[in-house]
Formats: sequence, structure tokens, C-alpha cells
Amino acid sequence: MMNFNLVGKLVSILISSIVLFSFVDKDASPYVIVLGVAQDGGAPHAACIKECCSLKWNNPNLHNRVSSIGIVDPKTKEVWMIDATPDFTNQLHSLSNNQQYSLKGIFLTHAHIGHYTGLIHLGREVMGAKKVVVNAMPKMKSFLENNGPWSQLVNLENIAINMLNNNEVQKLNENISITPFLVPHRDEFSETVGYKIEGPSKSLVFIPDIDKWDKWKKDIVAIVEKNDFSLLDGTFYDINELPGRDMEKIPHPFIVETMHLFNNSNDKKSIFFIHLNHTNPALNNDSFEHNHIKNNGFNVAFRNQIFNL
Repeated sequence: MMNFNLVGKLVSILISSIVLFSFVDKDASPYVIVLGVAQDGGAPHAACIKECCSLKWNNPNLHNRVSSIGIVDPKTKEVWMIDATPDFTNQLHSLSNNQQYSLKGIFLTHAHIGHYTGLIHLGREVMGAKKVVVNAMPKMKSFLENNGPWSQLVNLENIAINMLNNNEVQKLNENISITPFLVPHRDEFSETVGYKIEGPSKSLVFIPDIDKWDKWKKDIVAIVEKNDFSLLDGTFYDINELPGRDMEKIPHPFIVETMHLFNNSNDKKSIFFIHLNHTNPALNNDSFEHNHIKNNGFNVAFRNQIFNL
């Protein structure tokens, strides 16, 4: 029997993507495109047979790729990727528009598996790439250079690491710049950064991973206010999401906490939650949680969503 709710959901996503693309003048304005919205393991998630994953296994159209965004300049046909995820193969193909656009570099946020392990595809076993620029903070750079198999990418010159510095602006071209900024997170192997991306007329902040807003010395409310779009850590909806797990060992700002923080803000509409765990009910467009987010003026990011810069 046909699942009309499922069909309706797919049609809705398709129409939304078409509408977004139709309003983008790709010959004029650079833009950011969402390449994935899920936490490091994607959705469906390895070994998960719970309801949150069971319907997704046999339907690739329902797969949520791992959190990543791309920066595109249609004028110069240049693209950049933020984070090299386990879904790197499909995300690179999508971002490069079937290799019509040139990948100019990759920016890494930190050394958790969903954010850098896609680099392995640049090695000789796959692409055999030549000096792809990988932009990384000092500890992240050292981690790649001193640990295999990543060090092989460096030694064989599949990648060329450009070291970033906190709050130092990187000019991508005449139209776009990007700035890394440190955020508190579980930094076992590297520091963690978010990024501010600036185009000719608008700016976007990308913070897929952070422990808690109150652990940061900066005011997230002020940061959101100063930017046109903010893609923020939405890993877990609330504290009840992972029964049996100590949530203090995997701290993230719960979506309900972030919504409460911005309860009286006029900038809710500029906030898009990203990096959602496979258990997060907000991944389901028909869920109470997803609708609660939308009804309160916030947004959940989705793949192929576009933000003009």
C-alpha cells in the first residue's frame, strides 16, 4: 500500500528545493548551499533499527547526509567545502555541479569523525588529488600531519594544508571571505571552530558543534543579531533523546535551550538548526518537534537549501 504521508513529504521537499533554486540568480550572487544536516553518523545511523531509522534504510531519498555546507561563486565557477564528511563522495559531486565548478579548498571545523574523515577520498586509493588546499587550525593541522592515514595525504601531496588563525579573515576571492573562530567543544584531538562567511551583501555564521552556549565567552544572541543567517548546533532536541546515555559526556545546546535563549529575539527567522542526531525527531518534517520549532519562528536546515550572500 502506498504511504501517502511519505509521498507527500518527498514532494514537499522537492518543491521547496525547486522554489529555493528558482529565486537564486546563480549568475550574479555567491551563495552557501547546505550539503548535509545530520550529525557525524548520518541518518540512518550504523546499527540503528529504531523507528527513527527503520523507514530510512530501504529508501535512499530519506537518507540525511552528514552536516556540511558549500560556498559557491557562480561568476568564477569556484566552490569551497566546509568539513569533509563520511558523505564526501556525494557532497563533492553535488557541490561541483558534476565537475563544472572547481573545488578551491576545504575548511575543517575539528577532528571528530563526521567532519574530516572524508579527506581519505583525496588519497591515491580514490581521487589521487593534487595539492587540494585543506584549511585547518594549528592543532588540526598537526593532527593531520602526524597521524596516519592522514599524514600520507600530506606526504604524497594529495593535500596542502593552509594553517588558519583564530578570527583571522581569509579572502577567498573578490566576492567572498571567511573567518574561523574558536568555540568550546570536546577537543580530544584538535581545537574546534565555527565560521563566518561574508559575501557582497550578506553574512552567514556556521556553528555545527559547540558544548553549551554559556561555556562560550561570546554572546551568541549578539552574533546572530549581527549576521543575516545562522546555522547552529541542533544535535539534540532535548535531554530525553538518548535514554541510558550520560548527556554531560556529549554536551550540545539542546534545541529547546536555544529556542528559550532566543525567545524574545527578533532574529529567530534567521536561525537554522543543523547537525541533527539520527534520534532527533526534528529530522522528521511531520513530527511535533519539527512543527514546534517552525511554529516558534525558527527553522530546521535541509539539504540543497541555499543562502544568498
